[in-house]
Amino acid sequence: MKQVVQNYKSGELALLDVPVPGCKPGGVLVRSSYSLISTGTELMKVSEAGMSMLGKARSRPDQVAKVVQSVAVNGVPATYRKVMGKLDSYTPLGYSLCGVVEQVGAGIDDVAVGDLVACAGNEHALHAELNWVPKNLYAPVPEGLAPQHASFGTVGSIAMQGVRRGEPQLGDVALVIGLGLIGQLVVQLLDASGVRVVGADPDPVRCELAERLGATACGDPASPAVEQAVAELTGGRGVDQVYLAAGGDSNQPVELAARLCRDRGRVIDIGKCRLDLPWNAYYEKELDVRFSRSYGPGRYDPEYELEGRDYPIGYVRWTERRNLACFLDLVARGRVDVEPLVSHTADFDDAVETYRSMKDGGLKAVAVLFRYPEQEAGAARAPAVTVPAVRHGAKPSAPVRAARKPVRLAFVGAGNYATSMLLPHLAQREGVELSTVVTTTALSAANAQRKFGFAGATTDLDAVLGDPAVDAVFVVTRHSSHAELTRRALLAGKAVFVEKPLALTEDELAGVLAAVEESGNDRLQVGFNRRFAPLLREAGERFGPRTGPGHVRYLVNAGRLDHGSWYLRQGTEGSRFAGEGGHFIDTASWLLRADPVSVYALTTPGDEDLQVVLRYPDGSTATIGYVTTGPAGFPKETLDLVADGRALRLDDFVRASVYDGRKRWVSSRLPKARDKGQSAELAAFVRAVRTGGPMPVPLESLAATTAATLAVRAALAGGVPVTLTGTR
Repeated sequence: MKQVVQNYKSGELALLDVPVPGCKPGGVLVRSSYSLISTGTELMKVSEAGMSMLGKARSRPDQVAKVVQSVAVNGVPATYRKVMGKLDSYTPLGYSLCGVVEQVGAGIDDVAVGDLVACAGNEHALHAELNWVPKNLYAPVPEGLAPQHASFGTVGSIAMQGVRRGEPQLGDVALVIGLGLIGQLVVQLLDASGVRVVGADPDPVRCELAERLGATACGDPASPAVEQAVAELTGGRGVDQVYLAAGGDSNQPVELAARLCRDRGRVIDIGKCRLDLPWNAYYEKELDVRFSRSYGPGRYDPEYELEGRDYPIGYVRWTERRNLACFLDLVARGRVDVEPLVSHTADFDDAVETYRSMKDGGLKAVAVLFRYPEQEAGAARAPAVTVPAVRHGAKPSAPVRAARKPVRLAFVGAGNYATSMLLPHLAQREGVELSTVVTTTALSAANAQRKFGFAGATTDLDAVLGDPAVDAVFVVTRHSSHAELTRRALLAGKAVFVEKPLALTEDELAGVLAAVEESGNDRLQVGFNRRFAPLLREAGERFGPRTGPGHVRYLVNAGRLDHGSWYLRQGTEGSRFAGEGGHFIDTASWLLRADPVSVYALTTPGDEDLQVVLRYPDGSTATIGYVTTGPAGFPKETLDLVADGRALRLDDFVRASVYDGRKRWVSSRLPKARDKGQSAELAAFVRAVRTGGPMPVPLESLAATTAATLAVRAALAGGVPVTLTGTR
């Protein structure tokens, strides 16, 4: 299928061929009929992409701050690879469309194949021929409403949420500053609510359009016409609300708002304009400044948007989806007219030229639509990714044999970790062929194929698992899918590299081990990379073998999570420690050369900081402090091992030292970056697949580390140590 994409590093726009997205549970696959270009938001993104690196940094100081923090934690080279990887990737455009339901995922019962729906979201309503859309981001189109008009649903919801934040009442007078697409819709919504509207915009064509659509008067904000109109309508008292729907760097909109708003009036920011509030003016009138967050309640909440968990109507009357449905109803009943806003309709094949014309000023528009080709009768539908039932007692697959050279690898998942920490080490490795990348999001597969040279890209996992040419499968997806995908790949006879965690529950772990027993295939590696770190290995050799019990103290300064991080979805993705803790348990176990036999854990109020104590068969112990309340500039990982009168210290994979009472060894500070062992781990895995030799880490150790990680939850719940008697 085709999709509009942009390379943020170079600014290149392209109409790219990408794999068809799979139809996952909890959503529908939609074939686009019309999609709307947001002439404000999207053109700003397109313009930013054409800036120099310095210009990009100036336009996004929030992202610069994240880069600086990443340098402090991960070093310059790793941060550079991560940033350049993100910049030099295709990113999607679009967030408002209307299309026909082509497939219905499990759990969806409010629409059927062939229904017309309006879709929202900058990850799900893209300028693409097909999109997978979760339940709370689509709404059925009322009968009789044309699809080109229904494609305004998302931007209409943005305007509607802004109006709701203003709380207008019958007879109010409002000022709308900025009469672009959102401003024009705000004018109509206010007029439909019984509010008299004054508009302000320097473009006389937009002013005339707003007056035709319901504004009482409009004019240039720099002229006296706007102030005169406000004075006449309000008797000199000022407007009840000001809606800021303008963009740009000028502070004129917020200054005009203060001047024309009445005492204790409301100022609602809908757009993205400069907000240097003149303190005296806002203080003296005690103005109420409010922000409107996109489409409405539910926006940026992954449980609402991705998992389909609705808010009870008794507590949240107007959610994101209800706003979308309400706007469609208003358009269908003629209370809002979007047809005059359509400046141009372009065929989807001409998308790149349309963007360029808008950016260069050749096409001046309020709203531009892409029209998609109609699906021919009998055309093939996109394949659905399904999980087949496991047939217990089926004939086991043959044990994996040594792979021929080169080793052919498939990746399931191509997110940030895969593209920054794994694929760069594999793409240029001799004797390795990147066969196929599988993702549920078509564009991420296309990006990985382009950047790393995969021979193919698809959303069909079954085709990869059934391909005899694939020697090994990398599972680099969300945590909740690791165990099931690993189990399926093992049953298919593939060697498997799965990122941590291997499993989130005991049942999932049992399922993986049952697949090993059923298939006779134990070719499994979990991404516990720290035991392969060159600096830690050298320090371990300098420390030498132990004769008595040892103690490991491991402090992990994990830091706060960013808002929206999927680590916060504990209901589906497990706790943060369940996802990351295996790294630290595995490292401690490797240093002590044993697997733990008991786990004890306790946490601070609010579950912010966690202490885990592990006991080993010879009496050795390991204490892991996993804290989120530490300072940002402090090293992320510091580790000590003490035994037999000797001590080993590792400082964040930058420096290591060993003391034995008489002499001391100190490593030189690494000149380039922290090496946490990913390259060595991958080399060991590829070598094992090629030669048929043992996996880099014994299966028993992988299972023991996973079981110990899972036992932390039970230890916290019970308040007593949990004994590990073996995995199920």
